[in-house]
Amino acid sequence: MTAAAADSLFGPALVEEATKKSGLIWVRGTGPARALWHTWHEGAAHLVGDGPGEQPLPAGLTVGSAEVTVRSKDKGFRLVAWTAAVTELAPHSEEWEAAVAELKGKRLNAPDAEQMTERWARECRVLRLTPGDFRTDLPDASHAAPPLPTPATTRHPVPDALPRLLLKRRRKS
Repeated sequence: MTAAAADSLFGPALVEEATKKSGLIWVRGTGPARALWHTWHEGAAHLVGDGPGEQPLPAGLTVGSAEVTVRSKDKGFRLVAWTAAVTELAPHSEEWEAAVAELKGKRLNAPDAEQMTERWARECRVLRLTPGDFRTDLPDASHAAPPLPTPATTRHPVPDALPRLLLKRRRKS
């Protein structure tokens, strides 16, 4: 078997297995790449986002193409990168329903689990990323970058009364 024949057989299998096992994939449209949670269903990665309470999708991720990078789940290094054909699934179509059923099972901490799929149909985008060309000869250099802007925050000033409240609880114990 030639190297080209081996690549044509093993490449798609590597893309599928690596993407299935990775909790996050890095997706780049026209702007910087974003780490996104996804599910693998019927030969493609599926994403939901761009709605209230959902992950923001990368800038320029519309119908067309995108670059996807998959990391190794156990070691964390870049394992494979592939070009994706991006299609937006029409809400309530047969393909959308099948993808959303898979995505719903992976969505953690949803505030409205019962109405989540209807909210996705009204306010979010469900995308299918179908693999195309791939490569495994990825650079070893770090791609570290400052975090992208986000409205989410976990840092707030400590209220003035908090130290007194904490000390009072310790004394009573």
